[in-house]
Amino acid sequence: MKVILQQDVRGQGKKGQLVDVSDGYARNFLLPRKLAVAATADNINTMKLQEKARKEREAAEKEAALELSQKLKSSTVKVSAKAGAGGKLFGAVTTKEISAAIKEQLGYDIGSKKLVCEPIKAFGTYEVKCKLGYEISGAINVVVKEG
Repeated sequence: MKVILQQDVRGQGKKGQLVDVSDGYARNFLLPRKLAVAATADNINTMKLQEKARKEREAAEKEAALELSQKLKSSTVKVSAKAGAGGKLFGAVTTKEISAAIKEQLGYDIGSKKLVCEPIKAFGTYEVKCKLGYEISGAINVVVKEG
């Protein structure tokens, strides 16, 4: 029996996939638990439309990520921190603080987990890499100044 999976099912496939399973497995396990629906012509058309919409959405998100990486390349973010003697910071400037500064100064919402850098412990200019998804990465200049 052909069914369309509504959720990921271990050993069978991923959500939205058309799979061929035994009749008993489909009737007694997949269908009652709403893990799958029977592969009727109407359901197959719905699946194809959802797949098309998902691909269009992914293409738009990838385009937005490329655009954002280009904008970040020419941007600079200023982060102020307190320091002691010799220009050493009290603590460090973390990705969380950089993310907050990007959102405040540039208006781009980039999560702290998408930023890749070591904790910054001195004043200066640093290049921080940003993983924007879809194997697209960008870089932004971060200026750490006394404040």
